[in-house]
Amino acid sequence: MPNYIRIEALRMLRNKRYIVFVMAFPVVFYLLFSNLFGNQTGSDGVRASVFLMVSMGAYGALAASIMSTAVPWAQERQSGWLRQLQITPLPNWSIILTKLIAALLLVLPSLLLVFLCAVVTQGVSLPPGQWVSLLLTMWIGTVPFAALGLIVGSLLPPDTAQPAAMIGMFGLAILGGLWFPLDSMPETMRTIAHVLPSYSYADIGWHIIAGQAPPSQDVVTILAWAVTLGGAALFAYHRATARA
Repeated sequence: MPNYIRIEALRMLRNKRYIVFVMAFPVVFYLLFSNLFGNQTGSDGVRASVFLMVSMGAYGALAASIMSTAVPWAQERQSGWLRQLQITPLPNWSIILTKLIAALLLVLPSLLLVFLCAVVTQGVSLPPGQWVSLLLTMWIGTVPFAALGLIVGSLLPPDTAQPAAMIGMFGLAILGGLWFPLDSMPETMRTIAHVLPSYSYADIGWHIIAGQAPPSQDVVTILAWAVTLGGAALFAYHRATARA
């Protein structure tokens, strides 16, 4: 299983779509927005450059977890690789667990690149405890998005899974307030944002950088989405293996 995880991670790191959408875009967007608005300060006293670090880190992590599961999983089903895995000594549960672990590992480069960019270009500085809390929560909090990617990859063919994954990725980022502040959105969109995992995921990070405890509502929302999407991913996986 460790070798399988290593192979999955290395395969995605060679994927051009992963490099562009997951690693390059968040850094480029952070540089653009932070140079335009980085010196502004919010009502909580947090500089925009720090706020944007969390927003773009959340976008990159969200994109990494979806893109590293949806399209590769759909391609493996179509190519017959899934059937080959099923006849190996690997138990079925370890196959989907490997996908989730590999997705979590691939989240780290995106998060760390945005954080490093914020430190180097904008002089962002946080106490060590805040850095650790921020990185851990934003890393573990991507489980619902990885599960969503597995659902897409299990139910759709590769040529459909890719646009579906991208629509989901951009939709969650925009509606979750990662690209535009919620205050600038219509009331209906603000209401939608508060029930999405993407907003709660980023909001936990925004509270951490402000030196505040994450709201319990955000934690409950992330856990609820993780359980719901995780269960749906298992169902979709069993359905896919039955057809393979």
